[in-house]
Amino acid sequence: MKKIVLITGATSGIGEACAYKFAKEGWNIILTGRNEKRLDEVAAATRAMGAEVKTLVFDVRDRQAAKAAIESLEGEWATPDTLVNNAGLALGLNKEHEGDLDDWETMIDTNIKGLLTMTRLIVPRMVERDRGHVINIGSIAGDAAYAGGNVYCATKSAVKALTDGLRIDLAETSVRVTNIKPGLVETNFSVTRFHGDKERADNVYRGIRPLTGEDIADTVYYAAAAPDHVQIAEVTILATHQANVNVICRKE
Repeated sequence: MKKIVLITGATSGIGEACAYKFAKEGWNIILTGRNEKRLDEVAAATRAMGAEVKTLVFDVRDRQAAKAAIESLEGEWATPDTLVNNAGLALGLNKEHEGDLDDWETMIDTNIKGLLTMTRLIVPRMVERDRGHVINIGSIAGDAAYAGGNVYCATKSAVKALTDGLRIDLAETSVRVTNIKPGLVETNFSVTRFHGDKERADNVYRGIRPLTGEDIADTVYYAAAAPDHVQIAEVTILATHQANVNVICRKE
């Protein structure tokens, strides 16, 4: 029987790359996201790779919508083997005392509360079955703040703490918990952060070859495919010329 992975935020970037990676490796997939058109496109591509696919259209910030979507899953789909909590975003790069309250609320509701909602909905089913894996997409921004990162960094610090706490809570079970912490990854992340300013977003990656969504998907799958007795607790992934969140050597 094929294993099943549920991926949040699967319409682009790391989430989309994870969908293709798991499909390539023979898994069936539950894709979630807000953009139904993009979900359908990713679903079609993964079906063409041989996967059985279900799509669930909802925003992880909407607890009731998330609950209804998960409760609609039946049979073997009701308890995925792996949950990839990928949905997340950064908005703005303002100083904390000049920040946008709406941007803050969106980041907190998505990166923290959305992750908690999905964890609460899926993990009890894994515990009941005594098998499963939660993979949270964190960030090196959760290890150290950077200029203008304030609230985004705080949300990723929360992801680290929540991942570590969940691993402790599940230690008596066979459910595994992993935190994947990328550095610079060139997706639509910076375009979203700068509210569609492509030129400003491109400047983030100037002079360095950043990671790709596919690089992160490879690592996510490595953790998911490890033997049952092996728990990859945490992985930090950096571009070669990035030493940490603040040290980047740009080759002009």
